[in-house]
Amino acid sequence: MSSSILLLLLLVSLMLPGHSLAKTRHFKWEVGYIHWSTDGEESVVMGINGAFPGPTIRGRAGDIIVVELTNKLHTEGVVIHWHGIRQFGTPWADGTAAISQCAINAGETFVYRFKVDKAGTYFYHGHYGMQRSAGLYGSLIVDVAQGENEPFHYDGEFNLLLSDWWHKGSHEQEVDLSSNPLRWIGEPQTLLINGRGQYNCSMAAQFSNPQLPQCKLRGGEQYAPQILRVRPNKTYRLRLASTTALASLNLAIGGHKMVVVEADGNYVQPFSVQDIDIYSGESYSILFTTNQDPSKNYWISTSVRGREPKTPQALTLLNYLPNSPSKFPTLPPPIAPLWNDYNHSKSFSNKILALMGSPKPPIKNHRRIILLNTQNKIDGYTKWAINNVSLVLPTTPYLGSIRYGINNAFDTRPPPDNFPIDYDVMKRAPNSNATYGNGVYMLKMNTTIDIILQNANALGEGASEIHPWHLHGHDFWVLGYGEGKFNEKHVKKFNLKNPPLRNTVVIYPYGWTALRFVTDNPGVWAFHCHIEPHLHMGMGVILAEGVHLVKNIPREALACGLTGKMLMTNKHN
Repeated sequence: MSSSILLLLLLVSLMLPGHSLAKTRHFKWEVGYIHWSTDGEESVVMGINGAFPGPTIRGRAGDIIVVELTNKLHTEGVVIHWHGIRQFGTPWADGTAAISQCAINAGETFVYRFKVDKAGTYFYHGHYGMQRSAGLYGSLIVDVAQGENEPFHYDGEFNLLLSDWWHKGSHEQEVDLSSNPLRWIGEPQTLLINGRGQYNCSMAAQFSNPQLPQCKLRGGEQYAPQILRVRPNKTYRLRLASTTALASLNLAIGGHKMVVVEADGNYVQPFSVQDIDIYSGESYSILFTTNQDPSKNYWISTSVRGREPKTPQALTLLNYLPNSPSKFPTLPPPIAPLWNDYNHSKSFSNKILALMGSPKPPIKNHRRIILLNTQNKIDGYTKWAINNVSLVLPTTPYLGSIRYGINNAFDTRPPPDNFPIDYDVMKRAPNSNATYGNGVYMLKMNTTIDIILQNANALGEGASEIHPWHLHGHDFWVLGYGEGKFNEKHVKKFNLKNPPLRNTVVIYPYGWTALRFVTDNPGVWAFHCHIEPHLHMGMGVILAEGVHLVKNIPREALACGLTGKMLMTNKHN
């Protein structure tokens, strides 16, 4: 080959988009229990490589992430879900026990290998039992590909992973939630920011109600807040992600407006707010400008929304340099909207619109599935159910049993696409009994699916709860929200012009939320309420599409249940 042709090929390669510069990034992790002081009270938490939260993964769009995960828990399995990563071509790496893979047994190692195809703010967490409640989570940040630019400018960046914390261990919580009668886990003791919180004291003690003692922090404690240090007259990007087990949150920065620019890894039309609601499973990027009095520091606060708050605010400081971080603000922390001010929440949700130029949804759907969210009883046990079915996962991962046509692995009867037309979502059901099930919504490839999430009255009179729903393997368009019971008239009000793409969406009490997605990703995908106790109590469904197209499933992903027996038989034949 002549030198001129080689030079031409080199020039062409340099002109290709940033994905040609993608890297493979390797991580070696051990998951185990450790003693840790998350909020000043030492607890046993689930850590990675001896630390909590887990390490932040950072890569660029197009990179391959390889995580060699060894289970050091001794007596239980583990998996990790890469929340918001769609896993095109690698559905076995989604990290959902009994759905995409077998749980990794104690002492064993499993290698996750997947592509991060889209820039955005993401995170990862345990997806087996209630291991997210035990502290198994961390941040996953994907920057734009080399040579590409964000559609906004900023001078610096911070990342806050928000969570909640109980002093009661996750195993005891599981037993409580599985008891008859139900022993509800109660509200969290502490809200955490990047794994740090303060229990039974406050950094803003002089403003606290009820009165709490001043936290005496030297700065080296595991629970000491991480201070955000800024320069005056700069614009900063603040990445936010919520991995809470229960709490819906509201975040504010004292004296500073925030401009929302990203939601769940998708750019949105920028809009300004004084505070931001963030539900479990959601992520955002906001921009703020340090244009306030530079001689002062300012509070950053998170507060409980959607439940009567019995957990104090979490606080940290926005530290204007060169001020000392020990210089506390002279004003009280931002006051969150009332916990049940849903009009405030809905107003925020309705402001989230796709950035101009974003993909638009197909005009028509091929199938509509309406999912009724109810609280029920089964043999006296309190459960959550969808269309009167409470999800119980099988012992054989769906991905293997469907891909290899294994019989008797799960209930092959299709779950219902709707609920009885005479069901009154505003009242307690006259018959609250439900059934267990593990059927699958079988979806045709390359079709457009509408899902209507329909909220209803729970078991208590006049009670309906917030539920944030997360879809694995896909982003979806949020077509709209509504009050009461969904009907055909509401379709005319769907936003088909600029609906936002999300992977997590909320349904408000006694309301409905409409979403649309395209079945373009072969695999088996969970769709569930992201509140950890609700999922544990059966609040989810399973979707499958094009599973026959899935190739190269690692043997160790399926080495349990009936697929494990099949693999062993084939090994000896």
